[in-house]
Amino acid sequence: MKNKPITLLLADDDPDDRLLARQALEKSRLANDLRCVEDGEELLDYLRRRGKYADPKESPRPGLVLLDLNMPRKDGREALREIKSDPKLRDIPVVVLTTSKAEEDIARSYNLGVNSYITKPVKFSALVEVMKALGKYWFEIVELPGPRHADRHG
Repeated sequence: MKNKPITLLLADDDPDDRLLARQALEKSRLANDLRCVEDGEELLDYLRRRGKYADPKESPRPGLVLLDLNMPRKDGREALREIKSDPKLRDIPVVVLTTSKAEEDIARSYNLGVNSYITKPVKFSALVEVMKALGKYWFEIVELPGPRHADRHG
């Protein structure tokens, strides 16, 4: 088991959903660094280290992005398109975590390069199970690009 902390970046405009995700991560015993942004504009500012996210110590490159599709200003679909078309960002795994079960959203997300698409469970206990599974898969099983590769985008 890998035990280096991995920064997890959650892009979700709903404060309740952000809180539930944080609690589910804690309950699933994932000792990862969770950062949150509220829309696609803020997500891209974070990833490109613009504005209040300019300091790499305050905005470490995420090992995984959890992305809601339905957000104000720039929605998750637009943000996903920008991330996956940017050579400096496209290697960051993105998991859509959203309420949408629309076949069009699922197909479009995969066409844009999303790594996984998960419909948010309604029950908290189910969300904990999803976070456990995500944690096991992305932080224990999968090999992610190392920090040397990740910090070249400066």
